[in-house]
Amino acid sequence: MPTSYQSPMRQDHESQRSKSQTVSLHELHATVGDLLASKGRDVFSIKPGETLGQAVKELRDKRIGALMVTDDSGALAGILSERDIVRKLAETPGQTLPQLVGDVMTCEVQSCDPSEQLVTVLKRMTEGRFRHMPVLEDGALVGMVSIGDVIHHRLNQLEYEALHLKQLITG
Repeated sequence: MPTSYQSPMRQDHESQRSKSQTVSLHELHATVGDLLASKGRDVFSIKPGETLGQAVKELRDKRIGALMVTDDSGALAGILSERDIVRKLAETPGQTLPQLVGDVMTCEVQSCDPSEQLVTVLKRMTEGRFRHMPVLEDGALVGMVSIGDVIHHRLNQLEYEALHLKQLITG
């Protein structure tokens, strides 16, 4: 065997590892901004003067569970969720779709900031029993996260953590 030969070492293969096999401390403390960076910052909104009929079509076509309600300047005025519509359907059967979004929307909306940790947002959503949260940065609407988005992101983090622990155990 030549004297220049050196057997392979663990760090020789580091560059060959995929993203799913490594965990950074940053991943363990992900923020709303991290989530928006991966899912996108698309915000689907509707004006308060639109009808619930139009809102229902938007929810169906976009395959989403809530619309941000914005005024003419784009500022957040409220949120209209499937739950809001179902409640109104129960109150006014057969007369719901012509009603205005502004009369049915939730006006008191909890929001979050892109720097907030996802686990904190998930806890707030769970405790408040709501599934959608607008993201505001300096008062401007910059995104929306759903409880499904947060859970999906957190499950990916847990998968990374499990793989990392497995690597530590198996070497």
